[in-house]
Amino acid sequence: MSKYKHLSEDDRYVIMHSLDNNKSFKKIGSDLGRDCTTISKEVRSKRVFKQTGCFGNVFNDCAHRKECTVNDLCNGSPCRNKYCKRCTKMRCGTLCDVYVREICKKRETPPYVCNGCDMKSRCSLEKALYTARGAHMEYKNVLSESRSGICADEDEIQRLNNHMSPLIMNGQSVHNILTNSPGKIMWSAKTIYKYVDLGLLNARNIDLRRKVRFRPRKSKHESLKIDKACHIGRTYADFQKYTVDNPHLHVVEMDTVFGKQGGKCLLVLHFKLAHFMFAFLIDACTAEAVNNVFAYLMNTLGLELYSKLFPVLLGDRGSEFTDPKSIEQAGTCASVSRVFYCDPQQSQQKGSLEKNNEMIRYIIPKGNSMDLFSQQDISLMMDHINSYGRHELKDRTPYEMFNFLFGSEALKILGVNLVPPDDIVLRPSLLKK
Repeated sequence: MSKYKHLSEDDRYVIMHSLDNNKSFKKIGSDLGRDCTTISKEVRSKRVFKQTGCFGNVFNDCAHRKECTVNDLCNGSPCRNKYCKRCTKMRCGTLCDVYVREICKKRETPPYVCNGCDMKSRCSLEKALYTARGAHMEYKNVLSESRSGICADEDEIQRLNNHMSPLIMNGQSVHNILTNSPGKIMWSAKTIYKYVDLGLLNARNIDLRRKVRFRPRKSKHESLKIDKACHIGRTYADFQKYTVDNPHLHVVEMDTVFGKQGGKCLLVLHFKLAHFMFAFLIDACTAEAVNNVFAYLMNTLGLELYSKLFPVLLGDRGSEFTDPKSIEQAGTCASVSRVFYCDPQQSQQKGSLEKNNEMIRYIIPKGNSMDLFSQQDISLMMDHINSYGRHELKDRTPYEMFNFLFGSEALKILGVNLVPPDDIVLRPSLLKK
């Protein structure tokens, strides 16, 4: 057996081609000089699920799809399909009362993927696939993530904050506090300085007398990661299961849009059904800034309306979303939302948001600084974007769809306005200073 602990990219290509040829884990392990359980764990942990159809059929995972004759689920909207099971938008899971999700049983037994399945070209169910490039990219991301960020959970940070911050703000140095607290603080002085610099403690750099005298060291990046276990129970597979179990809940996708590096950026909240977007200007792309936006929305909208608008949130794995408990609570004592994450390097899992972000780039081109803009400017930009008709909505505007689905109360509270079609501007001149 090989003494190397990690699989290389070449090893993963061997695994992928072997799976395509229906080789067993034992045979693959023998070819690579690895234990068969190593191959099994690799495949199961790095397989990806894709909702793709087959020749002549769109993706449809309903157990009744073959004999189904349901139609007009879209309430009379013009459609070229005789039956809804042939619709590319696949709304059966959210609109159809008799929908029952079917999962291929072969995925639960070795080889756990559909790479070498003879029925793959004729199957319209969700497919599990192992790709060498995708698996190796995920491996590198996990490896990098495990060696960066903060190795402490929220409870540990809170305990550290309760002990250190009052003493620092009373003028004591970090070294003196650690000297007088043997056995209480299990972190080094360097770690404490790092936590203060990242804003995880109530004490700030200004409270450290000598810290403010030194020029900051150059760094490639600063990773603000509060809890490395934040993705557990919140993966994309968990998201799919949760939405199937709760088909009445709609999904809000979240992302950040950057200006110049190190400057202000936008937190974008996209209502998938309505193609409607809220955008909030934040000073930095940090978990604290994102949490403050959701707390603001809770205080402004109220618990009942907020719970109606934000039941399920889907974001990427950026560091700004790595405090899911605070996002779910939004400044309250109990969770009012559920947060889930896309798979690594799988931005298409929230493709609707990625596509709509292009309209922001029409007005604020990539690389332009957002530091000169105010929230009023950003709200004006979003009014123009949300008032622009979409082909996917049968030429209706996102403003009209949001008003139809969720009512006008939230639009009035947050000051959202409908711009007449002839006055819409999707050029940088809209925000020209």
